[in-house]
Amino acid sequence: MTRAFRFGVNMTAVGDRAEWIAKSRRAEELGYDVILMPDHLSMAAPFPSLMLTAGVTTRPRLGTFVLNAGFWNPTLLARDAFAVNTYTDGRLELGLGAGYVREEFEEAGLGWPSAGERVTHLIDTVHKIRTAAEKLGQSLPIMVGGNGDRVLRLAAEQADIVAFAGLKAVPDATPPLEFLTADELDERVEFVQDAAGGRDYESNLLVQNVVVTEDRRGTVDALRQRFGLAESTDFLLEVPAVLAGTYEEIAEQLRAQRDRFGISYITVLEPGFEAFGPVIPMLRE
Repeated sequence: MTRAFRFGVNMTAVGDRAEWIAKSRRAEELGYDVILMPDHLSMAAPFPSLMLTAGVTTRPRLGTFVLNAGFWNPTLLARDAFAVNTYTDGRLELGLGAGYVREEFEEAGLGWPSAGERVTHLIDTVHKIRTAAEKLGQSLPIMVGGNGDRVLRLAAEQADIVAFAGLKAVPDATPPLEFLTADELDERVEFVQDAAGGRDYESNLLVQNVVVTEDRRGTVDALRQRFGLAESTDFLLEVPAVLAGTYEEIAEQLRAQRDRFGISYITVLEPGFEAFGPVIPMLRE
């Protein structure tokens, strides 16, 4: 069965109270289903920001995209998450990831755990959140995001929402991230399907760029040159995490990607949330 689309916006620049309230209300007005917060030391704290959003909106759900599990003691995280879920009348969706920014771990005094240690901590966190939910009798959807085998296997087995990364880590490269190709995303989607063994889940993709233009190729080429991207224009035009074209072309791209990858939950980054807004009603079913 084909899932209906859902749309989220990941807010990256909170600003002061008035600015955050205005952006939260604008996201609701544009039709976003979920307002989300990332978890980086350079950005606002996720839970207080979401509580403010809850007080000035009524319809959107509230989410983290995604909490760095390595920053959190699982038991204390469960306490905070279920408090937010309670006080927002069950609007919270808890997104979790293993964490990937070494400098942030070190700044927080947490050292730099190995990739395996970070994933093990994520696995433990998800299990403890699930156990706490059962004890409290609460429903709290969990999203797990990542690209590696262990993280996606955890997502396939435990998460309500599997967040596929639009980027992949490239060690010792500058920048250390590259776009995932459509074929690479195909492989990751198939991996999760196999690991899930028929278990039902929702699939998410974080869109990195939204560009509304009548000249799709020319605009993408200009962006490639402006940001010094190594990828070719043809490559970027086929990347699932880049949406470029007219509103109609973007809508058609997302329909095609849902057919191909089964991805129905689309999250855009805050810089593109106004540009993407008119696409939302075009994809309502």
